[in-house]
Amino acid sequence: MEEIEFYIDAAKETMDGAIKHLNIELSKIRAGKASVNMLDGLMVDYYGMNTPINGAASITTPDARTIAIKPFEKGLFGEIEKAIRNSNLGLNPVNDGETIRLNIPPLTEDRRKDLVKRVKAEIETAKVNIRNARQDANNSIKKLKADGVSEDAIKDGEDKVQKQTDSFIAKIDVIFGEKEKDIMSV
Repeated sequence: MEEIEFYIDAAKETMDGAIKHLNIELSKIRAGKASVNMLDGLMVDYYGMNTPINGAASITTPDARTIAIKPFEKGLFGEIEKAIRNSNLGLNPVNDGETIRLNIPPLTEDRRKDLVKRVKAEIETAKVNIRNARQDANNSIKKLKADGVSEDAIKDGEDKVQKQTDSFIAKIDVIFGEKEKDIMSV
């Protein structure tokens, strides 16, 4: 039984990781408001090393429609602007010599629908990861039959994994509902 619990716990850990990753990815999808998280994942060349943008500059949101980026060194302005332009954020950096400003335009209805599609894609990826964790756990539990574990114990383990899976899928559905509402509200 301990082996079965081990695989159930491992699946839970993987499913928790899928939810955390989903939340990180969804924080990058803007809902019409400026957020420093929108720049997560952007990398700049900082002394020959790929560095996250927040490791090379101070990032703030002075108001709901603006992100202000103040590089730690003047020589980074071009690198930061290039990283923003090359990203799929659709933002145009404005450099005043001291700060790079990103003005977040209000979302059109079409843009909101596109963002919801991106959210759905991230949601589906998370659900696939949850289902893969379930499958891995069930396969590992089934292999325990060769070690003499009873079929009833195996069935109970698979049932626990399924309940856990259902719980995580429900959490993902709630996350989707909240994000969709956030994006679609004007």
